[in-house]
Amino acid sequence: MFEISLPARFALPSWIRSTAIAGTVMLIALVRPSWADDNQDASAAAAVAGEVAHKQQMRRLFPDPTASPQATPSVIPQMQIDKDPSGMIATFQPSGATQTAGNAFFQNLGSNGRTCFTCHEPQDGWSLSAQHAQARFAADPNDPLFRLVDGATCPSDNVSTLDAKRAAYGLLTKKGLIRIGLPMQSTMEFQILQVDDPYGCNRSAVTGLTGSKSGIVSVYRRPPPSANLGFLSTIMWDGREPDLFQQSVDATLGHAEANAALSGVQQQQIVKFEGGLFTAQIHDEAAAELTAAGATGGPTALATSVTKFFIGINDPLGSNPTGAAFSPVIFHLYDAWGNLPGGGGTVAARSAIARGQQLFNSVPINITGVDGLNDVLNRSTISGFCGTCHDTPDAGNHSVKAPLNIGIANAGTGSPLGLDISGLPVFTLWCTSGPLAGKTFQVTDIGRAMISGKCADIGKVKGPVLRGLAARAPYFHNGSAVTLSDVVEFYNQRFGIGLTAQQKADLVAFLNAL
Repeated sequence: MFEISLPARFALPSWIRSTAIAGTVMLIALVRPSWADDNQDASAAAAVAGEVAHKQQMRRLFPDPTASPQATPSVIPQMQIDKDPSGMIATFQPSGATQTAGNAFFQNLGSNGRTCFTCHEPQDGWSLSAQHAQARFAADPNDPLFRLVDGATCPSDNVSTLDAKRAAYGLLTKKGLIRIGLPMQSTMEFQILQVDDPYGCNRSAVTGLTGSKSGIVSVYRRPPPSANLGFLSTIMWDGREPDLFQQSVDATLGHAEANAALSGVQQQQIVKFEGGLFTAQIHDEAAAELTAAGATGGPTALATSVTKFFIGINDPLGSNPTGAAFSPVIFHLYDAWGNLPGGGGTVAARSAIARGQQLFNSVPINITGVDGLNDVLNRSTISGFCGTCHDTPDAGNHSVKAPLNIGIANAGTGSPLGLDISGLPVFTLWCTSGPLAGKTFQVTDIGRAMISGKCADIGKVKGPVLRGLAARAPYFHNGSAVTLSDVVEFYNQRFGIGLTAQQKADLVAFLNAL
């Protein structure tokens, strides 16, 4: 449990909800993001309501089987360590172990056997890796993860045979993607001219679009981690949820196909548990313990860092409420490994991680063509760094609302370099009003624009908290980067950074150690 003691100018604003326990104050959740806008709040509420209503309708038309609930451990210990592809990931709960039997996060509150734990498990950094989705399908194709409502490419998919199920849940097992169905709204500045959808879900009047500005758009996204939430500046990839309490309700009504909304007590149990989870890599196969020799990797130090976080703490656009200047030096975890004596083996691996951290903090990047940065600042080129978009100290996400389009969702001639967007639908959009009227876009995900209705937001999504990356491949919101090497290579090509092979390897070593 952390006591939050802030100067008067940093007093917790009304949009942060906290809970007093035994004389301490624990930050539970962001309730109203600092960038909230009343008009966009209304659009987001309509989008979320439409998403839930769509899932409930699909439940009636294409019912999922009643099943036993997701198996869960009896306890999540205060420090849990699990193996992942590059070493070990750890979960730390400052307030102590959690008994799962009495916590709504682990309870079957819907009709299809799912719990929050179904898509958010510790060995995956409290997200879902494609590797474990594949393993779960191989072990049991009827696992609660595999449900028509959003685990399949479309709720109307044929799942009558094992091969049919394998096809229906292919995006989930190959890329760890969940289907998100969001409503078009008549007030949007754009309409849909064409959809190239290999699954037909968007083209069906039953499951998808009913017109160029009506019906449901289905996109496919990675489940965001349900840990390290004290660093969030916005909730969900497109920022559609107003707070974690409402998100828990909508997830239960939608993903779990519940008959009724959660009670206040159940919401509090879920959000309190999530708010007390800190996850990070703690052991590297080559570098060994990431807390050794003065390093501060792992989740324990991270849990301390969150007490220093506030919205705008290091915003490159200048919204830091303290007036402090932006610093690109985001991470200090491995400063102590910068000049280790000796060489070879563990020392060489630790030195590589330290070099990767130095590159992340200092390599210059000429940022061009990023909607949300270049257009906002009215500058065709911005002299930036990795931390320009990943500015939160020790966490690496953005400390304010920053939906950005770096090209991940682009399709057609603008498809992202070196990334795999195969199997994703492609939407051709035409802006009918607003500043971008007359412009067309081709994207695999309409992004924030499905919430705001603005053409300027097409393809924009938020960046994730970077801690615990090694456990939750694939990467980006659409799972288009299979490995962290693919992530680094994308940025290298996208912005013409000119990294050497050694620098790329060092950056990957560092990212794996987060």
